[in-house]
Amino acid sequence: MIPVQGLAGARVAVLGLGRSGLVAARALEAGGATPVCWDDNPDARDRATSEGFACLDLKRAGAFDDVARLIVSPGIPHLYPAPNPVVAAALAAGVPVDNDIGLFFQSFATSAWHNFDTAPRVIAVTGSNGKSTTSALIHHIMEVAGRPSQLAGNIGRGVLDIDPPHDGEVIVLELSSYQTDLARSLTPDVAVFTNLTPDHLERHAGMGGYYAAKRRLFAEGGPDRAVIGVDEDEGRFLAGQMCEAPADDRVIRISVDAKLTGPGWNVHARKGFLAETRKGRQVASIDLRGVAGLPGSHNHQNACAAYAAARAVGIAPKVIEQAFHSFAGLPHRSQVIAEAGGVRYVNDSKATNVDSAAKALAAFENIHWICGGLQKDGGLEVVNAASGSVKAAYVIGREAAQFAMQLEVETQVCTSMAAAVEAAMEAAEPGDVVLLAPAAASFDQYDSFERRGEDFVAQVTKRL
Repeated sequence: MIPVQGLAGARVAVLGLGRSGLVAARALEAGGATPVCWDDNPDARDRATSEGFACLDLKRAGAFDDVARLIVSPGIPHLYPAPNPVVAAALAAGVPVDNDIGLFFQSFATSAWHNFDTAPRVIAVTGSNGKSTTSALIHHIMEVAGRPSQLAGNIGRGVLDIDPPHDGEVIVLELSSYQTDLARSLTPDVAVFTNLTPDHLERHAGMGGYYAAKRRLFAEGGPDRAVIGVDEDEGRFLAGQMCEAPADDRVIRISVDAKLTGPGWNVHARKGFLAETRKGRQVASIDLRGVAGLPGSHNHQNACAAYAAARAVGIAPKVIEQAFHSFAGLPHRSQVIAEAGGVRYVNDSKATNVDSAAKALAAFENIHWICGGLQKDGGLEVVNAASGSVKAAYVIGREAAQFAMQLEVETQVCTSMAAAVEAAMEAAEPGDVVLLAPAAASFDQYDSFERRGEDFVAQVTKRL
C-alpha cells in the first residue's frame, strides 16, 4: 500500500466505496488521516464499517465542517452532466475535490528513495482505445527485461494498493478520462496518449471536454517524455504543444497511418513493420506480422506506444521484440479463444464503441460478426465503413432489431448470445472467423463487458 502523505491529522471525506474508494480510505488511514466515508449503497457502507471506517451521510448539512478534502470514485460525476450532490456540497463549502490518482502522485515519492541507485518511474497511459493492451504490454516488456514492475489503475490493482516501489522499479498505470479529469496531481515520468475517438461524451459535455480530460495527463506536471499518437488532429496538436522544436526528443510521435519522418523521435508501423527513427535515421525495426498476441493495425498502434514507452526508460529494441512475441494479449481484447475445423473464434468484447469495433473488423477476413448491445451516440457509420470483410452479422441485445436495421451487411436478429453463437458457428466455413466485437456497451444484458465476453467463450466452448 502507498500511505497518503500530506494529510496526517486531517479529516478526509471519501465518496464511493467500491474498489478505489475503500483502498483510498485504507491509504488515508495508513498516512495518519481520518477517513469519513459515504456510499448510497448500504452494502458498500457495511463493508466499510466492518473495516472500522466511520460512515457519515455527506449530504447532511454541516457534513463538510473540518473536512480537508473530498476523494471521489471515478464513476461519480463531479461536473457533467451535473455534479453529484455531495460533490456540489463540497465545492460550495470550499473543500478541494480529488481522487485516488491525485493522492497517489502526491504520495508516491518517499525519503527512502534517497537510498536508491535509480529512482522508481511511472509510465501513465491514456487514450480512447488500446490503453489496456498498451499498459499490459509495457508491463510485460518490463518483466521480460528483468525490471521490477507493477501494473495498476484502470487495470490490475488500485493505484494506492500497490507495494511501495523498489530501486529502479517501473509502475505502469492505465488511466481513464474519468481519472485524469479530476486528479489534482498528475506527474508521471512518461505519459502515453494512444488515440482519441468519441466516447463518454455526456460525462465530459462533448468532445472538447473529453479531449481536455485526456490532455490533463500532459499539462498538470509535464512528463519527462510524452508518447503521443498523431493519427488524429488532437494528437498532432498535443505533440505540437509539448515540444519546443521539431527535433525535441522529449516527444515521441507514433503512427500507424503514416510513415513518420523528420528530425524528432518517431515510431511508426506500416504494412506490419514497426520502425523507430531518430534525427531522420532508422535505428531499429520489428516485424509484427508474426506476433500472435497483437493482430491488426490497432494492435500495431498499441505496439508502437508500448515500444516507445519502453525505449523512453532505456529498454533495448531486441528485448522489446522478444517481449512482443511472448505477449499473450488480454482477455476480451482480440483474444483468440479457439480454432476448430479451420474456423477461428475471437473474443473482443472490449470493443464497446464503434471505433474499437471497426479496428477489430479490419484485423480479420471472412468474418461472422456478433455485435449489438446498448448503443452509444453517433450511429454505426464507422463500423459500416469497416465491414467489407463481414460475411454476416448476428445481432444481440434487447434492441437487436433496431441495431440490425442500421447495418449494411446481411444480418440475423438473434437477441441472445447463445442464439448468435449457434447461428454463426453453423454458417462458418474453414478460413472464416467468428468475431465478437459488439460496438456497443454491455449493460442491457450483462453487468460488464467481461461478463459478455465470458458468455461468448462459454457458448463457443460447449459447442466445439
